[in-house]
Amino acid sequence: MMLADELKKVIKGDVATDDATIETRSRDYSIFKVRPEVVVFPKDTADVKALVKFVRDARNKGKKISLTGRAAGTDMTGGPLSESIVVDFTRYMNRIKEVVDGSRLHQGSGGQAGQAYAVVEPGVYFRDLEPELSKRGLMYPSYPASKDLCAIGGMVMNNSGGEKTLQYGKTDQYVEQLKVVLSDGEEHIIRPISRGALAECAKKRDFESMAWKKLRRLLERHAEEIAYARPDVSKNSSGYSLWNVWDGNTFDPVKLFVGSQGTLGLMTEVTLRLVPRPAHSQLIVIFLRDLRHIGELVNTLLSFKPESIESYDDKTLGVVLRYLPGFIRSMKGDFFKLIWKFLPEVGMVLRGRGIPKMVLLVSLTAHDESELRARTIKLTQAVRRDFRVPVRAVKNKEEEEKYWSIRRQSFALLHGHIKDRDTAPFIDDIAVRPQYLPEFLPKLNAILEQYKDSLVYTIAGHPGDGNFHIIPLMDLKNPKIRALIPQISDEVYALVLKYRGTITAEHNDGIIRTPYLAKMYGKAAAALFGEVKDCFDPLGIFNPGKKVGGTLKFALEHISSAREGKK
Repeated sequence: MMLADELKKVIKGDVATDDATIETRSRDYSIFKVRPEVVVFPKDTADVKALVKFVRDARNKGKKISLTGRAAGTDMTGGPLSESIVVDFTRYMNRIKEVVDGSRLHQGSGGQAGQAYAVVEPGVYFRDLEPELSKRGLMYPSYPASKDLCAIGGMVMNNSGGEKTLQYGKTDQYVEQLKVVLSDGEEHIIRPISRGALAECAKKRDFESMAWKKLRRLLERHAEEIAYARPDVSKNSSGYSLWNVWDGNTFDPVKLFVGSQGTLGLMTEVTLRLVPRPAHSQLIVIFLRDLRHIGELVNTLLSFKPESIESYDDKTLGVVLRYLPGFIRSMKGDFFKLIWKFLPEVGMVLRGRGIPKMVLLVSLTAHDESELRARTIKLTQAVRRDFRVPVRAVKNKEEEEKYWSIRRQSFALLHGHIKDRDTAPFIDDIAVRPQYLPEFLPKLNAILEQYKDSLVYTIAGHPGDGNFHIIPLMDLKNPKIRALIPQISDEVYALVLKYRGTITAEHNDGIIRTPYLAKMYGKAAAALFGEVKDCFDPLGIFNPGKKVGGTLKFALEHISSAREGKK
């Protein structure tokens, strides 16, 4: 009997093998294409439990099938791609179950009085949740740049971050509780456990209690090794976050599951902590002619407690000016009114002052308008006095949108105008401490400039965290160009690790970075990830080849040009 036919007998939801569905789920936003054998759309938790039990029984009989969870498919690493069964949550398991404004709480949500929460399923699109929160004066701050496209399941399983992470932190700081179907085929509530409750768990013999017991033993036995392996950065999505699970008083497996890319179980529900939306904001733009003092500048900016510090480089601004008419049309406003707003940037070039090496966008927020105005004045004065660089407070929302559009849309513009190349996110999410940026960034550019005949690239990111995104345009149909990917990765990652940074601060490991985890952490520490996987998924049911067991050979064999098959 065909696998799809067997699955139709197991779940109430849909089972698909048609070309359109398979083709769509064979890609995410990465450079990979991996065709699944079948795609399923579970109706509810009972379906997810039935799927896990079905695959568990099959693997016990020696069949090599597996389950890979998928939400919106905006992952840039190949995380939701599989040759076996893809479990798509967006069709049915997409309910916003409850939004709690703080005056009352969802029964069993795990929340605390006075706090605001949302209880949602993994297939909920962020664009559908955000308006529900805005109506209540709330926000979920740890959203990525793809917030109009992504879904909650992917955000949680990738431990996503974005422009507000500097002030508010990443996803793992906002997940209060998870419901996850583990490899025993049952749904479990994953939440922090006190030392006393953990001791009681150790006396039990059920699957969950045994998993916690094994995990605690591993963490305590290798505590020194785990502490040393922790990257010296403020945010990290690489590997399993073992250093955040057990502090001797609280055992918090939520920190393990968030960012695990569905390798330990399939999430069915999440309780997210929410925060009040600030009433007032101010964008400040800083133009840097060189990067000599960027470390000191970032430290000065951090003292004003900004909500975000975003950046884009000279190549990004050059792309915008080169394709200005197309860029302005993408902003969807009055063409002539918008083009007028770019005259200062055009004037810089025409007057021979050149394009700034980097532009910083500093966002200040407050609930009190006068307090925000005072901070804005003090910040601009400090930057002018101490660094003697151009700085200006943006006057209105339209002008503010111009700068944010450059930051968010410039790469799409570049990709749209260079038809013979593909987006190639493979070194797209590196981070080091901000104080190292003056020496790190020139060295990074020097590496990339060696390959300027083979790739076009821009650099943008979050300087407050030392986190930068590099997504080159390359001809992935050319085997010689594909062969450069591991070569460039080796050079860039060696530089990052020299500064004890991370090879992925926000985007996670997936197919593209799992083969580099031993390089990132050392072989002994990386081997612990395999032991953690065995604690929860000894049969290898969930998302194989991510976090554990991924190979560079598999990655290189599945690189695919987005232009393949197109005329």
